[in-house]
Amino acid sequence: MVKLDGQVLFEGQAEIEAEAVKRASVERSAAGLDGVVSIDLGSRGRKIKQKGELRAASRELMRKRFEEILTFLDGKVHTLETKEGDVFEDLRMDSFKVTNEECSGAGLVADYEIEYMQIRV
Repeated sequence: MVKLDGQVLFEGQAEIEAEAVKRASVERSAAGLDGVVSIDLGSRGRKIKQKGELRAASRELMRKRFEEILTFLDGKVHTLETKEGDVFEDLRMDSFKVTNEECSGAGLVADYEIEYMQIRV
């Protein structure tokens, strides 16, 4: 179970992959000086990927789940919580895509991938 802003949108197994935080800097040199001046611009956030399965009893219910998730593609920051207690704050959802959708048993199963950018780390 994974919660996004306190809402349980993702039931079942979900895989969260967090990249390392990146830093930025600017290096400048000047004629007649030996070496460079380096200005640290601080951390630039990190990418976080979420993969998993969505299940629904009908195609209409699956579309509603997709629409609920797509509302988070709004440019605002959100909080992702896992059942293990990991909390990722200040996430901007950058993409949501369904990689596979098929009928299974009494309903539909859709594999999905979401990419977030963690703005502040």
